[in-house]
Order: sequence, then C-alpha cells, then structure tokens
Amino acid sequence: MPQMGFYYNQDNCTGCKTCQIACKDVNNLEPGALFREVREIEAGKFPDPKAFFISMSCNHCASPACMAVCPAGAIGKSSDTGVVFIDQNICIGCKLCVSACPYGAPAFIEAEGKTFKCEFCAGRVEKDELPACVASCQLRVIEYGEIESLRAKYGICADVYSLPESSATNPSVTIKTHRSLR
Repeated sequence: MPQMGFYYNQDNCTGCKTCQIACKDVNNLEPGALFREVREIEAGKFPDPKAFFISMSCNHCASPACMAVCPAGAIGKSSDTGVVFIDQNICIGCKLCVSACPYGAPAFIEAEGKTFKCEFCAGRVEKDELPACVASCQLRVIEYGEIESLRAKYGICADVYSLPESSATNPSVTIKTHRSLR
C-alpha cells in the first residue's frame, strides 16, 4: 500500500498561516477548530535565542495512536493511500482520539458532537488538485506525495526538535529542520 505524506521545509516558513487559513476555509471549520496549525517555536536562550515555525496537520501515521484507542472503530486507514480517516457514521464523539494523538491532529467539533481531522483533502486530490495547504503556500514549503518518494528526495526527519517522540506512531512526514537547529 502506498503511504501518502507531507514534506515541510521549516527553514523557509515565515509563519504567515496561509496554509492554516486555506485548510480552515476548505473544510468550513467553526471558530477554534483547526486541521492544520502553524505554531511558533522558541528555543535557545540569551545570547543565542531562536524562533521558527512548524505547520502541522495529521501526519497519517503508519501506526496511528488515534486509531488504536477508538472504541467505535471509526478511525481507519485507506488501503489505497494510507490516509487516516474518521467515519462520521460511526464516530461517537468520545474524544479519546483527541487525547491519544501526540500531534494534536483530531479536532472535536462541538456543533457536530463528533471528531474530525485532516483527511489530506481527499476530494481535491481525487480530482488531481493539490491539498489546500499545499496549494495556498506562497513559499512552497509544504509538499505532498508518497512518503517514500519525499524521503528519498529530502531525507528522513528524526527527532525533530519541535515534534513529540514519533517512533511509536511512525508519522508520514519529513521535515527540513530550521537552519538554527542544524
């Protein structure tokens, strides 16, 4: 099964949040709900402080923590793309997936009483369109594709400063870390 994933160039991201806004817009999300979030990261200390950004969405993990804890069996992986999805006909809104995800990807939507998350803009991708976050980024710091191809092109990120421990979930993301961390 191919596994789709994201590449993110932390080195060139300016934190403009266009990807976050495009995702929110295409998914018609209520205030406070995000499927992609741009976070500012601060590191170091005087006299060598550092500040940079990370744009995070669901990492469509090989071993998703959210899927493992779902009591209803509403979370699955596409056999065609490896994309992690939530079946809204089955979701009971218990929020266990929200708590389990180390990346903060699932979002509980109050108005629906259910949990939703990035599904890689599956409808757009099926029509040969780019995911909204990728299409909207003016600096082209986000790419998508088969994760093995992205890793062959850009390398494998491991123990990225701004990510929680990832070995248990094996996220489908590769990140060029900020130059101040290399």
